[in-house]
Amino acid sequence: MSSLHLPAAHRASIEAWAAEGYPREVCGLLIGRRRASSVEVVRVTKARNLNVERAHDRYELDPRDFLAADRAAQREGLEVLGVWHTHPDHPARPSPTDRDSAWPEWSYLIAAVTGEGVGEITSWRLADTAGDFEQERIEP
Repeated sequence: MSSLHLPAAHRASIEAWAAEGYPREVCGLLIGRRRASSVEVVRVTKARNLNVERAHDRYELDPRDFLAADRAAQREGLEVLGVWHTHPDHPARPSPTDRDSAWPEWSYLIAAVTGEGVGEITSWRLADTAGDFEQERIEP
Protein backbone atom coordinates (compact mmCIF):
# COMPACT_ATOMS: atom_id res chain seq x y z
CA MET A 1 0.00 0.00 0.00
CA SER A 2 1.36 3.40 -0.93
CA SER A 3 1.05 6.35 1.42
CA LEU A 4 0.22 10.02 1.15
CA HIS A 5 1.95 12.34 3.61
CA LEU A 6 -0.55 15.12 4.33
CA PRO A 7 0.53 17.56 7.07
CA ALA A 8 -2.19 18.59 9.51
CA ALA A 9 -2.23 22.19 8.27
CA HIS A 10 -2.99 21.05 4.71
CA ARG A 11 -5.68 18.67 5.91
CA ALA A 12 -7.22 21.55 7.87
CA SER A 13 -7.26 23.73 4.72
CA ILE A 14 -9.06 21.02 2.76
CA GLU A 15 -11.56 20.52 5.58
CA ALA A 16 -12.27 24.26 5.76
CA TRP A 17 -12.77 24.53 1.98
CA ALA A 18 -14.98 21.43 2.02
CA ALA A 19 -17.24 22.81 4.76
CA GLU A 20 -17.35 26.24 3.11
CA GLY A 21 -18.34 24.77 -0.26
CA TYR A 22 -21.03 22.40 1.00
CA PRO A 23 -23.44 21.32 -0.53
CA ARG A 24 -21.40 21.69 -3.72
CA GLU A 25 -18.38 19.61 -4.66
CA VAL A 26 -15.19 21.56 -4.25
CA CYS A 27 -11.81 20.56 -5.58
CA GLY A 28 -8.15 21.41 -5.77
CA LEU A 29 -4.68 20.04 -6.28
CA LEU A 30 -2.06 18.27 -4.20
CA ILE A 31 1.43 19.68 -4.81
CA GLY A 32 4.65 18.09 -3.62
CA ARG A 33 7.26 15.39 -4.16
CA ARG A 34 7.20 11.71 -5.09
CA ARG A 35 9.10 9.16 -3.04
CA ALA A 36 9.61 5.43 -3.72
CA SER A 37 6.25 4.25 -2.34
CA SER A 38 4.76 7.50 -1.13
CA VAL A 39 4.00 11.08 -2.00
CA GLU A 40 4.71 14.08 0.21
CA VAL A 41 2.22 16.93 0.00
CA VAL A 42 3.98 20.28 0.39
CA ARG A 43 1.05 22.48 -0.58
CA VAL A 44 -2.65 22.21 -1.38
CA THR A 45 -4.54 24.55 -3.66
CA LYS A 46 -8.21 25.21 -4.20
CA ALA A 47 -9.53 25.27 -7.77
CA ARG A 48 -12.75 26.41 -9.33
CA ASN A 49 -15.36 23.76 -10.10
CA LEU A 50 -16.59 24.54 -13.62
CA ASN A 51 -19.46 22.05 -13.40
CA VAL A 52 -22.24 24.35 -12.25
CA GLU A 53 -25.13 22.20 -13.48
CA ARG A 54 -24.24 19.20 -11.32
CA ALA A 55 -22.04 20.84 -8.69
CA HIS A 56 -23.81 18.80 -6.00
CA ASP A 57 -22.25 15.56 -7.30
CA ARG A 58 -19.63 16.40 -9.96
CA TYR A 59 -16.55 18.53 -10.32
CA GLU A 60 -14.62 19.78 -13.31
CA LEU A 61 -11.37 21.31 -12.20
CA ASP A 62 -10.71 24.58 -14.02
CA PRO A 63 -7.78 23.98 -16.41
CA ARG A 64 -6.51 27.52 -15.81
CA ASP A 65 -6.19 26.75 -12.10
CA PHE A 66 -4.38 23.52 -12.97
CA LEU A 67 -1.92 25.28 -15.28
CA ALA A 68 -1.20 28.02 -12.73
CA ALA A 69 -0.58 25.47 -9.97
CA ASP A 70 1.53 23.27 -12.23
CA ARG A 71 3.73 26.18 -13.35
CA ALA A 72 4.21 27.37 -9.76
CA ALA A 73 5.09 23.83 -8.64
CA GLN A 74 7.66 23.42 -11.42
CA ARG A 75 9.33 26.71 -10.47
CA GLU A 76 9.78 25.30 -6.96
CA GLY A 77 11.02 21.89 -8.11
CA LEU A 78 7.70 20.28 -7.16
CA GLU A 79 4.91 18.63 -9.14
CA VAL A 80 1.18 18.09 -9.15
CA LEU A 81 0.65 14.82 -7.28
CA GLY A 82 -3.08 14.57 -7.70
CA VAL A 83 -6.49 16.01 -6.97
CA TRP A 84 -8.57 16.44 -3.85
CA HIS A 85 -12.33 16.83 -3.99
CA THR A 86 -15.38 16.45 -1.83
CA HIS A 87 -18.31 14.07 -1.86
CA PRO A 88 -21.25 15.99 -0.40
CA ASP A 89 -23.57 13.63 1.49
CA HIS A 90 -21.74 10.58 0.14
CA PRO A 91 -18.92 8.34 1.39
CA ALA A 92 -15.27 9.14 0.72
CA ARG A 93 -15.03 6.37 -1.88
CA PRO A 94 -14.29 6.79 -5.61
CA SER A 95 -17.37 6.97 -7.78
CA PRO A 96 -17.58 5.60 -11.33
CA THR A 97 -17.13 9.20 -12.54
CA ASP A 98 -13.95 9.49 -10.44
CA ARG A 99 -12.67 6.27 -11.98
CA ASP A 100 -13.42 7.39 -15.53
CA SER A 101 -11.41 10.59 -15.15
CA ALA A 102 -8.50 9.24 -13.07
CA TRP A 103 -4.89 9.44 -14.24
CA PRO A 104 -2.28 6.78 -13.43
CA GLU A 105 0.17 7.62 -10.64
CA TRP A 106 -1.97 10.43 -9.26
CA SER A 107 -3.46 10.46 -5.78
CA TYR A 108 -7.17 11.17 -5.43
CA LEU A 109 -8.03 12.49 -1.99
CA ILE A 110 -11.76 12.46 -1.23
CA ALA A 111 -13.40 14.22 1.72
CA ALA A 112 -16.91 13.19 2.74
CA VAL A 113 -18.85 16.26 3.84
CA THR A 114 -22.35 16.86 5.19
CA GLY A 115 -24.19 19.80 6.66
CA GLU A 116 -22.57 18.84 9.97
CA GLY A 117 -19.04 19.09 8.61
CA VAL A 118 -16.27 16.95 7.18
CA GLY A 119 -16.23 13.26 7.98
CA GLU A 120 -13.90 10.64 6.60
CA ILE A 121 -11.02 11.61 4.30
CA THR A 122 -9.48 8.90 2.12
CA SER A 123 -6.92 8.78 -0.68
CA TRP A 124 -6.89 6.49 -3.71
CA ARG A 125 -4.64 5.63 -6.63
CA LEU A 126 -5.28 3.59 -9.77
CA ALA A 127 -3.99 0.10 -9.12
CA ASP A 128 -4.04 -1.25 -12.67
CA THR A 129 -4.92 -0.54 -16.26
CA ALA A 130 -8.46 -1.86 -15.67
CA GLY A 131 -9.16 1.29 -13.66
CA ASP A 132 -9.43 -0.28 -10.22
CA PHE A 133 -8.52 1.93 -7.29
CA GLU A 134 -6.46 0.96 -4.26
CA GLN A 135 -6.59 2.97 -1.09
CA GLU A 136 -3.54 4.91 0.02
CA ARG A 137 -2.64 5.28 3.67
CA ILE A 138 -2.81 8.92 4.79
CA GLU A 139 -0.05 9.93 7.20
CA PRO A 140 0.55 13.32 8.84
